[in-house]
Amino acid sequence: MSGPLHTQLCDKLGIEYPVVAFTHCKDVAVAVINAGGFAVLGEAMHTPDQIAADIKWIRDRIGGKPFGIDLVLPASVPEEKTVEELLAMIPRTHWDFEQKIKDKYEVPAPKEVPNLHQWGGLDHKRALAQLDVVFDERVPVFASGLGSPQFLLDRAHQLGMQVWGLVGKPRQAKKQVDAGTDVIIAQGYDAAGHTGNIGTFSIVPQVVDIARGSKTAVIAAGGVTTGRHLAAALALGAAGVWTGSLWLASRESDVNLQLKERLIECETDDTMYSNCISGYTMRTTRCPWHDEWNSDAAPEVLKPPLQMMLSANYIQGSLDYQRKDLMTEAAGQGIHYVTEMKPARQIISDLVDEAFDVFDRFAAD
Repeated sequence: MSGPLHTQLCDKLGIEYPVVAFTHCKDVAVAVINAGGFAVLGEAMHTPDQIAADIKWIRDRIGGKPFGIDLVLPASVPEEKTVEELLAMIPRTHWDFEQKIKDKYEVPAPKEVPNLHQWGGLDHKRALAQLDVVFDERVPVFASGLGSPQFLLDRAHQLGMQVWGLVGKPRQAKKQVDAGTDVIIAQGYDAAGHTGNIGTFSIVPQVVDIARGSKTAVIAAGGVTTGRHLAAALALGAAGVWTGSLWLASRESDVNLQLKERLIECETDDTMYSNCISGYTMRTTRCPWHDEWNSDAAPEVLKPPLQMMLSANYIQGSLDYQRKDLMTEAAGQGIHYVTEMKPARQIISDLVDEAFDVFDRFAAD
């Protein structure tokens, strides 16, 4: 393929379209890869054994095509702590406030231990154990969704792996370009999950300028849910787009059906930029947990990873008992354009067709 959608990222990965899907669902990852895009599977919530099994599962279904694994490498967490030790660090005032929220909204207790208790962001030991699996399996692309991957570049490159880093500030991009990071995801304030406070249209061209003359490719992230966004990202100098919210309601997605319906109903202003879920600022869909932590009665938000552990029972209970009124999910401001449950292949096709329509319109003028 040649033309406006054939970019530096396509050459780096041997893919047809410069569209990267970030997803926590193996089925979505495989569907996007087999439709000509690229996928990065978020594995920070899984044990090393689960990660190894997921990697094998994907490889068995994509015929040698490349894929990526995303983990978190936070610097500001303990070296090593048990879940029990971390839970004991949460003050009684915060447990009392959590209980008030659960009582007020009749939040059910989880059916089992929250998945968040396996999060690689709890301590360094967990994160490094997850990372060892990625190296052992020589995954084609490792992406760091939180924290700098600079310390592992040499090891990854020796194994023939690419390293991608997600940034929200130009100074972070400069450090990663100088270190030799293969791809930088320039993520704007519009994005889902852990993100900074600079808008997508501001951060992307700045990072493109910083990377100019280097071998580092830049991908645009933050609110990307249409072909117009893809065309705009390429016009800003990006070599592709990083998409996340776009896949949550896809047919292949394993997201809870009630939550899918909630996401389809969401508008841009239904997303909240707050640190009350994890202790880091992140964008998620609004729920009662946000409302209560925004009230005057709320205590100070805890530092990571304690706030994530405090919110775990609320989040897991809402999912286990199908409480749509309580649910929250990481979602970006582009969620307005997620309006139906389409197959991943159709989502890719629609993105590409709309982007080509944009380019054709400009060529005709």
